Formats: sequence, structure tokens, C-alpha cells
Amino acid sequence: MAIDLARVRADTPGIAHVLHLNNAGAALPPRAVTEALIAHLQREAEIGGYEAADEAEDRLEHCYDAIAQLLNCAREEIAFVENATRGWDMAFYGFRFREGDRILTGKAEYASNYIAYLQVARRTGAVVEAIPDDEHGRISIEALERAIDDRVRLIALTHVPTNGGLVNPAAEVGRVARAAGIPFLLDACQSAGQLPLDVERIGCDMLSATGRKFLRGPRATGFLYIRRTLMDRVEPPFLDLHAATWVAPDRYEMRPDARRFENWETNFAGKIGLGVAVDYALAQGLHAIAARVQGLASDLRDMLDALPGVTLRDKGLERCGIVTFTCETMPAAELKSALAQRGINVSLSEASGTLLDMRERGLSAMIRASVHYYNSEAELERFVAALAELIRAR
Repeated sequence: MAIDLARVRADTPGIAHVLHLNNAGAALPPRAVTEALIAHLQREAEIGGYEAADEAEDRLEHCYDAIAQLLNCAREEIAFVENATRGWDMAFYGFRFREGDRILTGKAEYASNYIAYLQVARRTGAVVEAIPDDEHGRISIEALERAIDDRVRLIALTHVPTNGGLVNPAAEVGRVARAAGIPFLLDACQSAGQLPLDVERIGCDMLSATGRKFLRGPRATGFLYIRRTLMDRVEPPFLDLHAATWVAPDRYEMRPDARRFENWETNFAGKIGLGVAVDYALAQGLHAIAARVQGLASDLRDMLDALPGVTLRDKGLERCGIVTFTCETMPAAELKSALAQRGINVSLSEASGTLLDMRERGLSAMIRASVHYYNSEAELERFVAALAELIRAR
């Protein structure tokens, strides 16, 4: 199964306006996603928000089925949330850490996650430990195995870091976690939609992801997967009348499914749009998407490597659609701005986003160009030509 490039580009109106290489920030949505969003918002305006939600119940419920198919899990194990960070937070802050508990993570962990580790460590006396990288820049499985003891409370890892291009070996981490009986929380914010995700194969107990990135869904949408067998061991950090039912003056009962991690008021139009986006990705085929994305990224790395003054900053054995680099003659922020003036979207990765990794590599900022399957080879050539022109002008 291969991507029909002409078809997916025809389905993506945004390509007529911009060369978009910021898919790791927010991808251009397919027309069907935008139309679903607008249609529901229009219906809310016509008949009322509650009534529109009642009318759209089948489409709202379908979101859970679509995500369950995406992850190979049960719909009861899925919660719809505002964004990946909130989904991750609902899982992480559901653990009750005590003094001396150990949280194991990776060197390329994302800032939002690491800040949460530090906050919990400060509150409880738990300890955060970043496992060293292996020779390829991935989390070292050997070092992880050596770190396991009876004080390890949680293994938490970013699958695809926000920069650096690498794909961490999530299934190998899952194997270690299962063997030790330790819960495993996977941040799939940058992998959902560009790589196949099978929670049974990976062996994670919790997984968080966003809609706006490689899934090409709406902003302010995300989801949390939590394994059924773990659900009663992780208590949501807050509850409302959607997550639980008030059954007596002094008692409540939580929902039996993952929706105990949701709250009552939500982005209904976004939920419908996310279901459409997941359907669209499934229709393309996640293996086909991964093959095209990795192929485009590999071609882009080759082209960038041939440019004088450009240094690729990617690492890992398996690499993804995120391509990062620096330029000797232009600071990254200035280069991003210059490209934007030419109608080319990239993003800026600064040290504060992955502090441990960036400090270890002596970097303060990088350009992140993230490709997706709807990008064309001609767009990559245009991007590299614009970059070469900027370098020559210096």
C-alpha cells in the first residue's frame, strides 16, 4: 500500500498557501477534518451546543473506536482530552509517589514531562533519574535494565523526542518494564500519526498523544490510553460529575472506563474532527505513512548534508520525519524568520525544550524541519534551494 500523493495533496488546501515543514508542530489538516469541525460549530450556532452534541452522539462516540483501532486496544481504554500534555498529566499525577521512589526516564525527555517529574520529586521526595543514551543516542536498554530495583515506581519515556530525529526503542523499554512489573508511560505526542502504534506490541500501560501534529487533527485535542488492568491503580488527580457519580452524601463512584480521566465540558467539534483525522490516517495506512515520511526525511537529510555550513543534528538507529540542523552563518531564530518570509514553515527547537540532551550536545537552538506524507519532493528541493540562497547571501 502506497500513498496516493496527488490525492492527499488535493485533500490538503493549505499546500496552495505555504510550504509546510512544521508537521511536528501542527500539520495541515485534510479538508474533511476542517469541514467536520466547521459543520459541528455551525450546528451549535443553529440549534444550541447541548442539542448539537446529542444529535452528533454517533460521531462523538466514533472517536473512541477510531483511536482504539489506531492503538490496537479497547475503546474503554481511551479518554479524550484537551491535549497530549493534559493526557500525560492525568496519568502521571495519578500515581502516589513516596520518598525514595524512583522515576526512570530518558535524556531526550520533553520539558513539560520533566518539569512534572521535578515538581513531584520536590513534593514527595521521589527521585528522577535520566537513563544514559546508548552509542546511537537512544535510551540505553542495558543501562535501563541495570537501573531496575524494587524502588522504581514508574518508567516514563518520550517515544519520538521533540527534536533530534530519533525514535526511542519503546518496545524494548516495554519488555524491560513488563519483566519487572513496573508501569510504563509512553509519550507518543510526536509518533502518533507518523508511525504505527500497537500498545500490545510496545507493552506500554499508558500512552498520551495529540491530534494536531502528525495525525493532522484539530488543535486542543488529544487522548490518553490506559490499560484496563492498571486503571484502578492510577487515580485521576481530579474528578467531576462526568468522571464519577455522586451516589450518596459522603460517597462517589468513578466510571469503570478510561473516561474517568476526562471532564464534562470538552471540545465537541474537536472530538468529531479528531475521529475524522484518525479515520483519514487509517485509510492511508500507518505503515505506508511511515515509509513515505521516513523516505522524505532521509532524502532531506542527504540534501542538507550537501550544503556547506549546515550541520545535521539528528541521531538514533531509527529516524523519523523530524529533521534538525544548525547553520554556521545564521542563528536558528533568524533563519526561521527568513524562511517564513519566503512562505516556508519550520520551527525552532531551543535548549529549554530538551535541556539534558541539548546541554550534553552543547547546543542552544536548532531548526526543526518536519516532513509529512503530503509533502512533495519538489517542496523539499524548493526548501533546500531557499536555504542555500540564504547561506550564499551571508
